[in-house]
Amino acid sequence: MSRLGKQPIDLPEGVKVLLNDSLVKVEGPKGKLDFNVPYGVKISQKDKQVVVERINNSADARARHGLARQLISNMVHGVSTGFSRTLEIKGVGYRAQAKGRELGLTLGLSHPVNFPLPESVTAKVEGNTTVILESPDKALLGDVAAKIRSLRPPEPYQGKGIKYAEETIRRKAGKAAAGGK
Repeated sequence: MSRLGKQPIDLPEGVKVLLNDSLVKVEGPKGKLDFNVPYGVKISQKDKQVVVERINNSADARARHGLARQLISNMVHGVSTGFSRTLEIKGVGYRAQAKGRELGLTLGLSHPVNFPLPESVTAKVEGNTTVILESPDKALLGDVAAKIRSLRPPEPYQGKGIKYAEETIRRKAGKAAAGGK
């Protein structure tokens, strides 16, 4: 039995879970999310807990059991408190600004980049160089953060580019000074 899959998911105040045949809908103060339950997994609700169980002991059901439980747990956490991801921009003249549903980035290219944000993702910019992305959907948030980072990934010589706040860039020494005679 999956150690993670057998743990029940506690529902905080203000979070509702609606169960249909193969669809789980989670509603809370931060938004609404839904999830198609994979074959081999059964979901039930008891009091203020959601329980994920396997239908049988096949390899497919065992593989999906813990995954389904963790995805539903992420949905519950997302609609109650939400997820956030912080990006840092380093470089002379590199900056960001939030413009409604877009993120305007100046990254040393020949043109400014306007990155459109999905519906459930919001962006705040602090000090022109720190971008804080927030969303109830953890997977979508990670995808958007990775796309923004890929516009100008950090380079190892001077450290310029966009990086995650918790990321460490291993710096390389540049060319050695030419030896004189």
